[in-house]
Amino acid sequence: MQPTKPLGLAALAAALLLPASPQASETVLDGLDYPWSIATAGDDIYITEKAGTLGLFDGTTFSRMPVETSVPTLNDRGGGLLGLALRPDFTETRRAVVYQHVGSPEARQNRVLEIALDGEVWRETRVLLDGIPGHPLYNGGRLGFGPDGMLYVTTGWTENRARPQDMDSLAGKILRLTPEGAVPDDNPFPGSPVYSLGHRNPQGLAWDDDGQLYAAEHGQSGHDEVNRIVPGGNYGWPLVQGDETADGMIPPLAHSGRSTWAPSGLAWAEGHLLLAGLRTQGILRIMPDGTVSEAHDLGQRTRDIALRDGQILAITTNRSPRRDGASDDALLRIDPGSE
Repeated sequence: MQPTKPLGLAALAAALLLPASPQASETVLDGLDYPWSIATAGDDIYITEKAGTLGLFDGTTFSRMPVETSVPTLNDRGGGLLGLALRPDFTETRRAVVYQHVGSPEARQNRVLEIALDGEVWRETRVLLDGIPGHPLYNGGRLGFGPDGMLYVTTGWTENRARPQDMDSLAGKILRLTPEGAVPDDNPFPGSPVYSLGHRNPQGLAWDDDGQLYAAEHGQSGHDEVNRIVPGGNYGWPLVQGDETADGMIPPLAHSGRSTWAPSGLAWAEGHLLLAGLRTQGILRIMPDGTVSEAHDLGQRTRDIALRDGQILAITTNRSPRRDGASDDALLRIDPGSE
């Protein structure tokens, strides 16, 4: 383990006087190395880092713990150890699920693994799903347990125009599995893990208070989307995007037009969605009617968010997989009253 001490509270009140400046936030932990996903359990915060670690921040110390797997993690460009979901019984079992990029730069795949905390190491306990096509940039990678107790997985299109519409491919989809990795009997396509199709590169999942699923995905040259997901729905990629329509294709709840949000993590917060944006360098608010506005300008590429005790937790990935270089990423705490 590599302990890292958190920073003290940042006095950023002056930023509130300037609407164009980043809004009130505190850096509670710095020194992160390309964090990708965040989850909470009680007072503890868990963060994956792309190089292959899953760390625990207890409010005082960050313990960076390796994830030991049967196949090595390929930490290359947009691939690595990505999504994280704590099992609903995590408090008792200390088991979680992660999305792992494997193979070589010439032959990439993704896997969904169950892991368990064993002292100061996370160990693979079983492979829930493998053979997901991989790509240097478009892997999806977000995981989430829904209110129904099922595991939802987002996958990227891998720059292959046939795959998102191909029911025999796992690419360009949202998948639904039991916590043990089986196909649920009530999936929309019998015997298939596919829950929805026609996605480009979804990296956000969230459920509202009624159990409605939403997803956020990167578009092509703009046209980023937030979609209201229905079982068996086809969201059009690569046949339609933005305001384009076609029979059997579901239009987005909201999209960015020709501009780019570069959306990633998604959360539901008291009647609206909060969307982490890499290009927007902050958090957007998406209303149920599709209205989009800025919620928090953080001035940093924002990868994922989580809500806890009325506050927003966000992780940054200021390094881009297109231009890999040094960065100092952080865990931020945001006061919703600064909207």
